[in-house]
This record gives sequence, C-alpha cells and structure tokens, in this order.
Amino acid sequence: MGEMSNNQLGVIGALFLSVASSVSIVICNKALMSNLGFQFATTLTSWHLMVTYCTLHVASRLNFFENKTIDMKTVMLFGILNGISIGFLNLSLGFNSIGFYQMTKLAIIPFTVMLETLFLKKQFSDKIKISLSILLLGVGIASVTDLQLNLVGTILSLIAILTTCISQILTNTIQKRLNVSSTQLLYQSSPFQAAILFVIGPFLDQCLTGQNVFAYTYSPSVMVIILLSCLIAVFVNFSTFLVIGKTSPVTYQVLGHLKTCLVLGFGYTLLHDPFTARNIFGILVAMVGMGLYSYFCTLETKRKHTPSLSSQVKERESTTLLVSHLDKESKFQLFKIETHA
Repeated sequence: MGEMSNNQLGVIGALFLSVASSVSIVICNKALMSNLGFQFATTLTSWHLMVTYCTLHVASRLNFFENKTIDMKTVMLFGILNGISIGFLNLSLGFNSIGFYQMTKLAIIPFTVMLETLFLKKQFSDKIKISLSILLLGVGIASVTDLQLNLVGTILSLIAILTTCISQILTNTIQKRLNVSSTQLLYQSSPFQAAILFVIGPFLDQCLTGQNVFAYTYSPSVMVIILLSCLIAVFVNFSTFLVIGKTSPVTYQVLGHLKTCLVLGFGYTLLHDPFTARNIFGILVAMVGMGLYSYFCTLETKRKHTPSLSSQVKERESTTLLVSHLDKESKFQLFKIETHA
C-alpha cells in the first residue's frame, strides 16, 4: 500500500513539473519570438537539448543518478527519430494554418491509441475513449479557428503525427523493457536529438522564416531569455520522459492539451491575448474530458491492483483444501508412528 501511494505521489509530482515547466517555457518563448523577433524554433530546440545533456552529464558526475549503458543502435535510432519528429512538427506549423496545426496535434491521441492497440495489443475501454473524445472536442472548440488545407502541409502533418506517436510510444516501451529510468534514457538519447536538430535546424528555420540564425543580431536581452529558455527546457525534457515512463503516451498527450488550455488562459490574463466565449466554452468542455479521463484511469488502475472477489474466493478455497490436506497428512503420519510404537 505504501509503495502504491509513493508511486502515485511520483506521478503527481511528474505531472505538476511537466505542466509548470511547459507553461513557463511557452510564455518565455513567446516573449522571445513575438517581442524580440527571434523566430528560429528548431535551432532553439537543439540548444535546449544540448543544455539538457550538459546538465545531466554534470548530475551524473555528481552521482545524482546512475548512468546505465543502453544499446547504442537503439539509443541512436530513438534519438534521431525524436529529433525528426520535432522537425516535422515545426514544418507542419510552417506550411499550415494555425487551425490545421492544432488539428494535427489533436490527431496524435487517436493515432497513438490505434498504434498501441494494433501493435502492442493494449486495450482501451469505451469509457476512456469517450472521455478522450470529449477532451479533443473541447480543445478543438477552444483552439481551432481556420482550417486551410494544402497538399504539402497535409503530408508534413501526417509524417509529424506518425513520427511523434512512434517516438512517444518508444519512450515508454524502452524504459519498461530495458528497465531504465527516464533520466538514463534522456541522458543517453539527448546528444543524438540535439545533433540532428543542430544540423537541420538552421536550414528549416531559414526555409520557414527567410532569415539566417547565424546572421541574427544577439542583444543582451535576447541572450538572457535564450539562456532562461534553455534552463527551463531541462525541466521540460526531463518531465516529458518522466511522465511518459510513469504513465503512458496517451496520458502525456492529455496533459499536453491541459497545457494548451492553461496557455490560453495565461495568454489572456498576462499578455492580454484575445479571448472569446468560444474559447471559454471549449476549455470547460476539455476540462470535463480531462476529469473523466483521470477518473476512469484511476478506477482501472485500482481494479488492476485489487484482486477480484471471485479470485479471492478461489484463493480461500484452495487454501482451505491445502490446510485440510496437510491436516490429513499429519494425522496419517501420527497414526503410523503410534502403530510402529
């Protein structure tokens, strides 16, 4: 029971860290990109991962966690896939309208459910599916505005969805099958993620913005906010692997939509972004979906850890039969001793 409560506290802590760090980095990056004109998102992500790796390397040296060697081929392919998924998400945003990009993010949950059902034989109850549908409907109402389709953007979005689903499923699967922690996996894979994004980042950013990241004038205020963004990203990356490892890729995506709702709220409160009755209604519907998802997940978790009544009855019957058999054996042995005596 104590182990269960400790595990629940760990999950709650991971979820809180993920929400707090993600909302913080969105606000920080919005100030960097909207106010200071630094538009190089993919290159910035590569810097985030480099700082994450350096931080974890120092933590490993100071024995904050034990470094565990993972098969190099597995880690390399996993890291490269993660980097590619980030690149395609950014391309999807660049080649599509904001509304279609939000639809792309919404599609990640049903695709993840489908892939886990087909290839990992994971079962999702009807209640879970209904709660996810309510959640997606709410987020769609709150965040999706214009839907402009184009062939290139649609293809990029499909690739982004597929690579993101696979990378998040692998984040969970590798941790459980190879018995490694989220920190160990992030430490091993972050150099490869950073490398692929550092190579393709400047090209993608120039393609999307028409500007060269190396020709940008870096003022002291820009440097300070970039450094702050990189430091927050350490907690974002760490909590991402932690949440997916402790829960599931679908739960992580649900959490991501909670962040979307919070960012919309913070944007209205702090940055005075436009906010309509439709946004409010969508967020409320999404919150209902999240509440139902959390409730049904908790019920299913308890059901898995609590033995059923029939199994308890069978266990009692088998125990009674065993005791009865042992009692008969002991009486028979005693009878033999008395006869020999």
